[in-house]
Amino acid sequence: MPIVTFEDVSRVYTSGDHSLRALDHVNMNLDQGKFIVILGPSGAGKSTLLNLLGGLDSPTEGRILVEGKDIASLSADRLAEYRAATVGFVFQFYNLIPTLTVKENVALVKEIAPDPLDPEEILAQVGLSDHLNNFPSELSGGEQQRVSIARALAKNPKILLCDEPTGALDSETGVVVLKLLLSMARSYGKTIVIVTHNQSIAKMADVVIRVRSGRIQSCEVLENPLSAEEVEW
Repeated sequence: MPIVTFEDVSRVYTSGDHSLRALDHVNMNLDQGKFIVILGPSGAGKSTLLNLLGGLDSPTEGRILVEGKDIASLSADRLAEYRAATVGFVFQFYNLIPTLTVKENVALVKEIAPDPLDPEEILAQVGLSDHLNNFPSELSGGEQQRVSIARALAKNPKILLCDEPTGALDSETGVVVLKLLLSMARSYGKTIVIVTHNQSIAKMADVVIRVRSGRIQSCEVLENPLSAEEVEW
């Protein structure tokens, strides 16, 4: 059974007399515990899909069902609860608070998440136990991205949404981050959704959804996805 279903979803942005159809009658299902890549060029509608699923935006038409509930119909308060409890976000740029330590950045989620995980345990899982008291400026880019992932995972979300999570990293560090995300899907049953223009990442996915001009062009299930080590960057 899918954890997410888009039913005839469109998103139109208007400015004066002009309108832009960012998504055009999208239908798709996302299954629990899968590593899903949404692939497409800039302006294809990838980030709009992610924002709608994350409850950061609302569709102009259609329904978005998460565990059978239409999040597009939720009140502002209920939508905030959805964002706090069900989804985690990882972005290309890390959005860490520079005046807080690594542990403090991750512990922030305790203020919003109903069932958070222990910050030190999560940071151990991403290999940062030795950096709990460091500040973001004292970390490499890859380490900062792992803090960002730890913070998202500490919310204990069912769905982890990643917008170009390796875009600011070199290829070697990108592999480390992708291995971590794969592990979350394979070992912990998290649904990982990555939007990217990077064709190499798609080779690792359970499912590849290709988007162009606001429409789903194809949805491919990979029988034997590659590991991060096998991908040629």
